[in-house]
Amino acid sequence: MGNNAGAPADADTLPRAVARARYVRLTAMKARRVVDLIRGRNAQEALAVLQFAPQAASEPVAKVLASAMANAENNLSLDPDTLWVSSAYVDEGPTLKRFRPRAQGRAYRIRKRTSHITIEVEARKAEKKARKAEKVEPRRKQQGTSSKDRASQKGAQ
Repeated sequence: MGNNAGAPADADTLPRAVARARYVRLTAMKARRVVDLIRGRNAQEALAVLQFAPQAASEPVAKVLASAMANAENNLSLDPDTLWVSSAYVDEGPTLKRFRPRAQGRAYRIRKRTSHITIEVEARKAEKKARKAEKVEPRRKQQGTSSKDRASQKGAQ
């Protein structure tokens, strides 16, 4: 797994760490299904999603995400709690061509596809989500009279 730690170009951009896994023996289409699950999420939440995803591609994608988080923490001194997946994509790698022997001297071509997985994580500024405590008043009994009370009042008159 290769990795690159990108430093911010100017003051407006957020610090970003990149991790790449190249020549992974996995089709790009199958890996994209998994990468779409984590794009835009908090990095630790994305790791939890990948841990429980049933697809086989979730394991190499989780490794790349963990590598990107480690790059951010160790190379750029970023807090892992503030990281989020800013971009994640899968490119097609070279295809290995193999032959499967078939009946009567024939051979079918088997294509073993590879892919390159790239994940970038950025540090968001710690947003304090101050939730206002809503006052919930207990329900009061209605002040009006019930139908039983009205019926008894009519009978008393």
